Amino acid sequence: MTKSFVIDCLPESPARYENGYAVVAVDVIRATTVAITAVDRGRRCYPVDSLDAAIRLAATLHYPLIAGEVNGNLCPGLEMHNSPSEIDRRSDISRPLILVSSSGTRLIANAWRCETVYLACFRNSLSMGCRLIGEKHERIALLGAGTKGEFRQEDQICCAWIAALLARAGYVAEDENTLNILNRWGHAKASDCMVSSSVDYLRRTGQLADLYFILEHVDDIDDTFVVRNREVLKITPDMRLNPQTACMASE
Repeated sequence: MTKSFVIDCLPESPARYENGYAVVAVDVIRATTVAITAVDRGRRCYPVDSLDAAIRLAATLHYPLIAGEVNGNLCPGLEMHNSPSEIDRRSDISRPLILVSSSGTRLIANAWRCETVYLACFRNSLSMGCRLIGEKHERIALLGAGTKGEFRQEDQICCAWIAALLARAGYVAEDENTLNILNRWGHAKASDCMVSSSVDYLRRTGQLADLYFILEHVDDIDDTFVVRNREVLKITPDMRLNPQTACMASE
């Protein structure tokens, strides 16, 4: 059987890939960058699809940190934005992070029924591609968050970087749109996302520290990250996934 990959977007897209696919959720600016940065620092992280879900989950955890945005705004109930630069600076890593965002965490939440769900951003795109190849997944769906219905450039770049690794390993694109994204962005630089509406949002709202953080942290994490039991977990290179648990013992 030919191994294949598809690139798609929007929070509702995981429903198309619940059977037979390994799913990679991508929201570079900013949900998956925040989640990966938090877990890499040693903090537990739980992405949720709404503020109501965040508040319900908070009642079951000890002194959680609720972060994110609703329609781009820091509303009551949220202690901080979904800011990778801030989560990286914070020293209170014993506090579990509950993360909510308008698109990225909805994408992750909607993928919970899929067989395997990974998270990717610029920080781990290389290790993500290597993990997918090493796990020998037959079919892979690379899914961008699709903020406000738009497949943002940063997410296309991240998906295309991973797709380029898959293509070199013998995987084939499943459709023309996937091939077009691979051809356009497969050799892009991280800074090519500067044309994105997401960058405009960070600029307008005085959150450029997050943009600088994202552009300065590219392929600097060797581990990959998987969602199990609605929690983001780190999988180191010497571990292999187990269908029933997050991971098995190191080889």
